[in-house]
Amino acid sequence: MKRPLFVLSLTGGLLTGGFALAHHGWGSYDAARPISITSAVQQANWQNPHVTVAVRHGNENWEAVLAPPFRMNARGLDPDMIKPGTRVTLEGYPSTRVEGEMRAERIVVGGKTFELR
Repeated sequence: MKRPLFVLSLTGGLLTGGFALAHHGWGSYDAARPISITSAVQQANWQNPHVTVAVRHGNENWEAVLAPPFRMNARGLDPDMIKPGTRVTLEGYPSTRVEGEMRAERIVVGGKTFELR
């Protein structure tokens, strides 16, 4: 009888631990170095835990981590608004761990600013 409880506990721990590893905290972004990138979206991934967009800035590729999909929708954004080719301005902070990654605090699409936090 103890074995099924152990297996259930182990499985639950592994599943929730995987989710915790997949989601990172915001402490790994340098809020003292705000950046702004205006570029056409190269790729957009509208999925949990966060929407991401890839853009090109100068000679560098950047990946911007945006809000979760439910928050993007609540702010008035949908996937068709940030599809590849759409010109956007991303304002946020660079990662201290991953080169070419930023946390976006806001996105400007079609002349309208959307706060993401």
